[in-house]
Amino acid sequence: RTYSGTETEGQLLNSFVQYFGDSLGRKIKKMPLIEETVLPGDSLLTLPVVIIGNGPSGICLSYLLSGYRPYLSPEAIHPNPILHTKLEEARHLSIVDQDLEYLSEGLEGRSSNPVAVLFDTLLHPDADFGYDYPPVLHWKLEQHNYIPHIVLGKGPPGGAWHSMEGSMLTISFGDWMELPGLSFKEWAASKRRNIKSDRVMPEEIACYYKHYVKVMGLQKNFRDNVYITSVSRLYREKDDEGRTHQNEGISTQHLEMEDGQKSLTKRNWEIRGYQRATDGSHVPFCLFAENVALATGTFDSPGRLQVEGEDFPFVLHSTSDFGAAISKGKLSGKPDPVLIVGAGLTAADAVLCAYNNNIPVVHVFRRRVTDTSLIFKQLPKKLYPEYHKVYHMMCTQSHTVDSNQHSAYTSFPEHNVLSFKPEMKCVLQSASGLKKIVKFSVALVLIGSHPNLFFLKDQGHSIGHHSNQPITCKGNPIEIDPYTYECTKEANLFALGPLVGDNFVRFLKGGALGIARCLAIRQKKKHELIESGDGGGDGVP
Repeated sequence: RTYSGTETEGQLLNSFVQYFGDSLGRKIKKMPLIEETVLPGDSLLTLPVVIIGNGPSGICLSYLLSGYRPYLSPEAIHPNPILHTKLEEARHLSIVDQDLEYLSEGLEGRSSNPVAVLFDTLLHPDADFGYDYPPVLHWKLEQHNYIPHIVLGKGPPGGAWHSMEGSMLTISFGDWMELPGLSFKEWAASKRRNIKSDRVMPEEIACYYKHYVKVMGLQKNFRDNVYITSVSRLYREKDDEGRTHQNEGISTQHLEMEDGQKSLTKRNWEIRGYQRATDGSHVPFCLFAENVALATGTFDSPGRLQVEGEDFPFVLHSTSDFGAAISKGKLSGKPDPVLIVGAGLTAADAVLCAYNNNIPVVHVFRRRVTDTSLIFKQLPKKLYPEYHKVYHMMCTQSHTVDSNQHSAYTSFPEHNVLSFKPEMKCVLQSASGLKKIVKFSVALVLIGSHPNLFFLKDQGHSIGHHSNQPITCKGNPIEIDPYTYECTKEANLFALGPLVGDNFVRFLKGGALGIARCLAIRQKKKHELIESGDGGGDGVP
């Protein structure tokens, strides 16, 4: 469908940019939201920042870009004396306005990104040592620090948390899932929610994130039901007579043609996609931005084995599909077990789900049960008894033991899946090369997930640590500057959260801090140039 009618287009524009106010509103109605067939021109308004993804990463970044600033609390004393001395040196400045490299120097934590470790220790001092110290920061809303931005997400604020299995507890404590300025415990108490333990269900976290956006006044920056189809760089081509021409999709900062007569210079970003209307129709749009922040997380594409038969309908790749099959009674009374592939927490959740529903399980995984990198080895038994129950079964109820003794659960350590057969059989191979055929009622492949960056050129393969390989959280995260979170291989493109290796909410907040500081510095320089009469070109900082 195309939307050329003035009334319909005007409604769409207002829904996207009402937060800009009257002055910007008049400019943007010229057509920043256009039909997909239209080539953009110079007259269109360019937004300073577009954030793709409305999970905790995108929410936290919006919070900081909206002008909220963290300061050292007057009464606070950080347990790290060296860090506290540094904080005291510039107590009058917000953390956003301080040297993050200097503050984070020498700190250690469970993130490879130094700013993530810094912000975490300011919000949860010595949390990894079991302490429950309060944050050493307090927050102020400074309107003059607001940077106009928009946050685009497929669903309501909270991202993938709204689609996670509701019956499982989060791996992190509720306090570690909270965002700056709103205590999770206080929110839960105000909602009269009975939080029975420090760990909470995903649905509680999803509600908290949705409420956070509302109570912090961030709704004006968020747009739901938005699907991105492409993010590409615009560039300007100059010929020998100085004429300019608009083009797309270049990936180098400046390219000189062989004949020396033309050059290509990067300009802004073009973001295309569609918004799903209430009647189910798709309304296309196009936005332009000086900076793009990727906050999409890694739950878009389930990991696949890439083996024969994996596309059969009885081979599933998500716990939600598995839960739906159970609730519909599709697995009740089945004589054959469920085949679960994977050795992570999601696979463990599936084992527990099947076990609690009296469904027999065959559990296949590649690692040894003594492998120190297994996640179970990193979880205290007292805090995570259900996961250690699964790990105990993995160790003690192997296929090498009498199978009749443990008919409810059988593990196959150090086994790979070779193929799935149409008669609902699976061919396994052990580390020694021995093959075995297992019959099953449904197979569940849970070997992690990967971000789906199909909207970027080459699906974003060029911006990872290992060029020309898919982006993954552990093996190949997006390569960034450790203090600004700007992609080292693509200027004005930022990334945070799982895309840069920070899977835990407590650490992704550091990405928002780094990006906010970087953009604040650039905005200040840009304003200084404009005031001096030397700036205001095409919007590239």
